[in-house]
Amino acid sequence: MAIPSNTFDTYAAIGIREDLSDMIANISPTQTPFITSCKKGTCSNRLTEWQTDALASTDTANAVIEGDDATLDAVTPTVRLNNYTQISDKTAVISGTEESVKKAGRAREMAYQIAKKTKELKRDMEAIALMNQAKAAGTTGATARKLGSVLSWIGTNDDFGAGAGASPVGADGSATRTDGTQRAFTESQLKTVLQGCYTEGGDPTVIMCGAFNKQVASTFTGGATKFDKSEDSTLYAAFDVYKSDFGTLKIVPNRFMRTRDCLVLDMDYWELAYLRAPRTWPLAKTGDTEKNQILVEWTIKSLQEKASGGVFDLTTS
Repeated sequence: MAIPSNTFDTYAAIGIREDLSDMIANISPTQTPFITSCKKGTCSNRLTEWQTDALASTDTANAVIEGDDATLDAVTPTVRLNNYTQISDKTAVISGTEESVKKAGRAREMAYQIAKKTKELKRDMEAIALMNQAKAAGTTGATARKLGSVLSWIGTNDDFGAGAGASPVGADGSATRTDGTQRAFTESQLKTVLQGCYTEGGDPTVIMCGAFNKQVASTFTGGATKFDKSEDSTLYAAFDVYKSDFGTLKIVPNRFMRTRDCLVLDMDYWELAYLRAPRTWPLAKTGDTEKNQILVEWTIKSLQEKASGGVFDLTTS
């Protein structure tokens, strides 16, 4: 069927107003479970230090003769640890015209970009905290300071692959982990780490892993180990809570950690410390632009590495 001759339709029309939605869809994830769960603190120097200590082993031969002189016990000094602060930033530069024209979905381009860059900075911090990075002092005008990430602090309670796999030397932030041969994640590996944490005095509350190994963890079915949904104790195909012999732990997937790692964390002993908390700064105007910088100077403190652990060198597919 043909349209009547001389029909004026939208294909020929000039001046039809555009239909552009004011909604801007952004699927990029912004959840940062590790740094969100950390204790929050401050520091006053680019090298921040703290001390750890431990009680002596129990002495089952502790029986003293009546009236005897005291035998003087040895005194063990505390352990002094440190980490460097790392400066992280995001910037935005907008032309004067772009800031002035009318736009869909946002009134001011700079405000929109600052909000976006702030979320990006938070994601960077999560990924940095969980990467395999040793602390570094940096140098004047040449090399940036770097903090020792979580993986550089875990060495007592770790289960890793064969081959070259090894704990970070000293587990004090100064060395990275050595990756070994990847293998499938098993419940036995997890139980070994949990037992180690308990023996050392830790009380882990979080199992943190990538998406693939979160699904693997959901298949664990030991006779003494049960999984449940915290609200109603009903078994589900995917589990949010793992009930171990040493307590109940949340299983938390993390998009920004290495997918070959599974961390077992006592969050009472991890601190996110700021030398300079996140802040937005206007930069000097040098022309027809507006410039802003979002900057943070921060570090991670492992207050007691023996309280946490990890299963490493896991397959990821």
